[in-house]
Amino acid sequence: MNDKPLVGISACLLGDKVRYDGGDKLDPYLHDVLGACVEFIAVCPEAESGMGVPREAMRLVNVEGNVRLMTQRTGNDMTGQMQTWMQQKLAELSSLPLCGYIFKARSPSCGLLSAPCSQQDGGEVKIVSGLFAQALTDRFPALP
Repeated sequence: MNDKPLVGISACLLGDKVRYDGGDKLDPYLHDVLGACVEFIAVCPEAESGMGVPREAMRLVNVEGNVRLMTQRTGNDMTGQMQTWMQQKLAELSSLPLCGYIFKARSPSCGLLSAPCSQQDGGEVKIVSGLFAQALTDRFPALP
């Protein structure tokens, strides 16, 4: 049994090549320094929900008052696929002794109060949480 605190993290921050372009966003401090002190559970909502790697880039769009996860080029709505996966993942995470979570800023799935969300007509952009970040913080409001 590991005595280190269990912390959820966006998988790309640990160097997992799960981003839309097949790349990562490795953060050496998180990986090497913090990683020596905690046990990470890496999560990539887009890859794990079956969207594949590489995949078309995503963005958040306000459609009639609802934030939707849309592909950038073709405009496919991936919200339902993400929501189905999130239900299962949140149930799985609720069975773990998570002590915190580290999100990838500006991500349409993982950005915590940092993801741009445009209007359907291309108008004003607001900053919101990505779909998974919002669902996780709704489910675990006291989780740092």
